[in-house]
Amino acid sequence: MTLGQVGVTVTGKTPSKDNPEDWGDLLSFITPTDIISDSKHLKTVARKLSGSGINTLKKMIIPAGSVVVTCIGSDMGKVVINSYDSVTNQQINSIKVNDNNNKDFVYYLLKNSYSILRNHAIGGSTMPILNKSTFESLEFIFPSLTEQQAIAAALSSLDDKIELLRTQNKTLENITQTIFKHWFVDFEFPGKDGNPYKSSGGKMIESALGKIPNNWRIGKYEDVVDVVTGKGMKKDNLRSNGLYKVLGANGEIGKTDEYLFDEDLILTGRVGTLGTIFISRGKVWISDNVLISKPKSDENCYFAYFQLRKLNLESLNRGSTQPLITQTDLKNVEIILPPKEILFDWHCMASSLFTKIFNNDFQINTLSKIRDTLLPKLMKGEIRVASFNN
Repeated sequence: MTLGQVGVTVTGKTPSKDNPEDWGDLLSFITPTDIISDSKHLKTVARKLSGSGINTLKKMIIPAGSVVVTCIGSDMGKVVINSYDSVTNQQINSIKVNDNNNKDFVYYLLKNSYSILRNHAIGGSTMPILNKSTFESLEFIFPSLTEQQAIAAALSSLDDKIELLRTQNKTLENITQTIFKHWFVDFEFPGKDGNPYKSSGGKMIESALGKIPNNWRIGKYEDVVDVVTGKGMKKDNLRSNGLYKVLGANGEIGKTDEYLFDEDLILTGRVGTLGTIFISRGKVWISDNVLISKPKSDENCYFAYFQLRKLNLESLNRGSTQPLITQTDLKNVEIILPPKEILFDWHCMASSLFTKIFNNDFQINTLSKIRDTLLPKLMKGEIRVASFNN
């Protein structure tokens, strides 16, 4: 069948810049940057439409459960299923899958067809475009609806577990961040009597950063970490398969057979994009657009991580045409330093929560590899689902 026979294709549209009243908080507006490559379901977006915007683009509304595919530009080929009724921008084609086919199967089919989508695009590698008519004309082999459902169920069971583990990780990190705020912002850490220090009358003293607990001091970020920069890698050494991850400002960008570091590190963008703040573990190669914080002791790791999370990185931006943060500026950020015993107690608590996060990450990686191995074989019929055959 062609994709046009699978359901109704809708190409999105962006409200005119002359109509700012079209933006609001009612209906999700999906752009390619909202779509994370390894997530099946899209639940959050950066922008939403108002009632006026909904009325303007009512013909482009796609229902929850549509298969959303990026079809223009460098992000082309990303696929996701929207969790809520939405409108997309013009870079996206969406399929409202009909009752004769399974939407999850269509998602996995297109997830496995990245190269096919790009090969049928026009405009070259710099700005590939897969227009609606070409998109709808793409042909694929579809099994019966019953087998589609069985294949989708097998793959979905893996993705559902991955999504559950990711949700657990977000919850665990939010809990840790809340405790960090209680201890190191509100100063409600356990006092000697076991009660929260500040609320039980603990002595506070004046400092350059406001009132802080007695025996605490003002220091610099470089007191707890060494700040260094990653190293660029030749394109020939960057590939999809390899022993070790290559990390950029927003996470993994490829694999290689060499590594630069083998320790717990805190990473954020240095130039081009400020990226996300995340912890790297084990053997990795880190690119030169990343600032690396190397904890000076184990006890400093999660303390430094949440200090960086608390910091407004934009305030350190020196770039004019693109974001730029220097090592020196990051090193000299003033922070409040607790006594060693407080820092040790915090580390014991935080490390227990992060051990669970890292164990979940290991499971996620394992499940992702299983899914990615099964996906092409199931789509080609090289492996048949047992429940279907029975």
